[in-house]
Amino acid sequence: MYPTRKHLFVYSFLPYTIHFAVPTPARRHSPAPRPSSSATGKRKGNSVSLFNSYGGQEHTQTTSPAATADHEEFFSQSRTSAASSSPAQPQDSHSSPLSDPHSPEWGSGRNFNQPRSRALSPPPASILKHAKCQGRLTHRPKAESKRPKTSTQSPDRSYDSVFTSAPWTVEQADQSNGGLQKAVSAACKAGTLKEKTWVGTLGMPVDVLEDAQKSVIDDKLTNEFECSTVFVEDSDFNGHYSHYCKTILWPVFHYQIPDNPKSKAYEDHSWIYYVKINQAFADKIVKNWKRGDIIWIHDYHLLLVPSMVRKRLPDAQIGFFLHVAFPSSEVFRCLAVRKELLEGMLGANLIGFQTQEYCRHFLQTCSRLLCVEATNFGVQLDDRFVNVSTFPIGIDPTSLNVPRDGEAVAQWLRVIQDRYRGKHLIVARDKLDHVRGVRQKLLAYELFLNKYPEWSERVVLIQVATSTPEQAELDATVSDIVTRINSTHSTLAHQPLVFLKQDISFEQYLALITVADALMITSLREGMNLTSHEFLYCQDGKYTENKHGSLILSEFTGSASVFKGHELSVNPWDYRKCAEAIKAALEMGAEEREKRWLKLNEAVMHHTAAHWFATFMDHLEKVWTEHALRDTIPVPRLSVNKLREQYQKTNRRLFILDYEGTLASYGSPTSIILTSPERTLAVLNDLLYDEKNMVYVMSGRKPEELDRLFGRVPGLGLIAENGCFLKEFGTNDWTELADKKEMSTWKRSVIGILEYYRERTEGSWIEERHCSLMFNYAKAEDHNVAARQAGDCTNHINDACESQRIHAVPIEGAILVEPIDLSKETAARQIFNRIKENVEQQGEKMPEFLLVAGDAREDEIVFRWANKLGEDKTIRNVTTVSVSSRNTEASATLTQGVTGKYPFRSAEAYVALLKGVVGSITCCTYAVLSLLYP
Repeated sequence: MYPTRKHLFVYSFLPYTIHFAVPTPARRHSPAPRPSSSATGKRKGNSVSLFNSYGGQEHTQTTSPAATADHEEFFSQSRTSAASSSPAQPQDSHSSPLSDPHSPEWGSGRNFNQPRSRALSPPPASILKHAKCQGRLTHRPKAESKRPKTSTQSPDRSYDSVFTSAPWTVEQADQSNGGLQKAVSAACKAGTLKEKTWVGTLGMPVDVLEDAQKSVIDDKLTNEFECSTVFVEDSDFNGHYSHYCKTILWPVFHYQIPDNPKSKAYEDHSWIYYVKINQAFADKIVKNWKRGDIIWIHDYHLLLVPSMVRKRLPDAQIGFFLHVAFPSSEVFRCLAVRKELLEGMLGANLIGFQTQEYCRHFLQTCSRLLCVEATNFGVQLDDRFVNVSTFPIGIDPTSLNVPRDGEAVAQWLRVIQDRYRGKHLIVARDKLDHVRGVRQKLLAYELFLNKYPEWSERVVLIQVATSTPEQAELDATVSDIVTRINSTHSTLAHQPLVFLKQDISFEQYLALITVADALMITSLREGMNLTSHEFLYCQDGKYTENKHGSLILSEFTGSASVFKGHELSVNPWDYRKCAEAIKAALEMGAEEREKRWLKLNEAVMHHTAAHWFATFMDHLEKVWTEHALRDTIPVPRLSVNKLREQYQKTNRRLFILDYEGTLASYGSPTSIILTSPERTLAVLNDLLYDEKNMVYVMSGRKPEELDRLFGRVPGLGLIAENGCFLKEFGTNDWTELADKKEMSTWKRSVIGILEYYRERTEGSWIEERHCSLMFNYAKAEDHNVAARQAGDCTNHINDACESQRIHAVPIEGAILVEPIDLSKETAARQIFNRIKENVEQQGEKMPEFLLVAGDAREDEIVFRWANKLGEDKTIRNVTTVSVSSRNTEASATLTQGVTGKYPFRSAEAYVALLKGVVGSITCCTYAVLSLLYP
């Protein structure tokens, strides 16, 4: 539970909007619409079906009277209009929008009396005029957004002026995220959420409103509806939402790369608006935030907000969830501002995705484009770690119970059952765009009717499709397919396809998915299709004899990963398989339907909206606590006096010390002897002179290189190639911990990949070790090109060689390819296990003192292992020391004041103490060892 902490839910649109009590203006007459599926008339003769009837028969394409029945009138909206509806009430869960809402366009004012948008004209198609547009945006005077004088007002502006004095009410918005709202409502009902604030816009143009009026609206929403309103200019929001979000981000995130000149022109121009709106949201969040509040930012409209907030609130608890799909790096890299978008998202403590696929795409994209280390758990940045995980959203089943019990749904159930008695109903509800796959669905249905004509008079597909103005070409194509199907397969008494270019009421929607024999979803890419979840829940047979209907679901939806194959999975591009799936759904036996439904319903009831909310919040709380401990609590400076006291009181001691960057500065293989000063060898020899001490040095170097380096330190234990080789303390023989045959196998496959990128990166070279490979590009001629090639190389290796248990890790100026199952930690564990064996078999004493020192990221897992030994009291005195200024899991540091977030070096203080020691970094460890032996 989160009883005392306020949650800020940040989304583009608030759950509420404003309805003004003003007369509706007269509309200009629109051109006559295209004939719909129910219109009479002959089709053009040159429009030929992709699929001819099986058996070679050609059907006469005539339209029967029955085929032109008034379906649009039958399914006309029965809801009371917004103008006459009662005002919305706070936390009214039953009046929330559909989980998959088909929102009207911003500024359309279709369902409410609201001002018209005063957005500026769209940007020019020519890229040569972008600078002029940008200058107009940057230097636009404030007066431009004000209302013009009455004497020069057009009729439209004269009408808009009435909004400044008209009475208004707060209404449930139709543009907000229904799935998110229901999840929040479910958390409130469950008692896990006590205090919240929504942050967003009203979803309507606001330029016409006076500042005082905006203030009154904001106060009412704040005090009565738990909403904090972001007011922005119409032109800014139009450029952000209608242009950049809808014409650039939405297509790219759904694998529809905008490649027409109009979209490319919008990209450069509207990015300015996108940044400006994101900044307005960040400013509002910072203004409302109080210490302890939790910030949860949602969806692709606000990708920059996490980073913007992080810069001003470094300690804030920030979560980000992407409701839509995230594309592969090959697609995402097409965006001109790809790095800015990724860096914006990485301002969060936790980033959530709908499926593991989208999560993996994001990690690979970060690795490839930002050249950062991406693990299975998140992204390692220079100063902190960003957790990334999967949280599939669901529905709130309890919110459906009240409307399902209502008389309106019961009446529609009776009407629909009477109208389609004896028919098998396939239901679908989609937005008519290039992502939802309506065209593919209709072509598959046409093929089904052609291939199985015995079903043509026994099945009806009811397709609800809400169209958008920018999809006129797709609309025309779909209309042709609809006309062709009904012209070919209709009879005097039957129409096989009901195509509604309108949305339907919530009661009609519930009735349809309750009586349907099947639901068909053919999205080409979708985050999570909650319509399928609601369909399955309504197929419990509680209200009708129809139950356990079949779900035909595209494999490219996030829901497919939740249902795990119990649905009828289809590839929307494979029309024949889709047609077979329709046949299988209609002919499936009752026992098989029930078996599948039980499994599917189990998934729906597990992955509910409340579960999604709770798991994300629990995960965010956990990772933020870890980040806070690591970032905001300073790692204490090592107490040398205390360390010396522990050292002197113990009789058995173990040292595990990193080499490069800790005992000595970094150096190339050709100058490796020069990187190990005499003082290092002298101190190590002094430690080994005491029989109570066991000393190991760990390195990424090859065994033969370490033998050359430490040949004058007999008995020294060594760990080579980051844990792949081990020389036990007091011996002269190396033990290879890796399987030589496996190493040889994967290296043969990887070396070819590295050579490919080496040839394309001037100044790079490949360093081959026994159990690892290094692609070095630190001295490349063009570092930007080299870094980009390194990112591609990292993804290439991680994708191609995942089954071989190796991974490519980007490090400073290089890529290290090494085994996943071997590390410095595994070598340290083997050392400790051997010590325990000697204790049991030979009666030796267990170490009472353990000191681990290091500086690099691969040393952190050794710190973690050693700290656990101290927490469990396995070893009485454990000290882990980082000599780096980066964030660390070590218990102490020698760089004063280090935290994960605000590191700074002070190693110069040791230079005066240790004259003649090379490099300020190495001074730290020398100080420790020298103080042990003053």
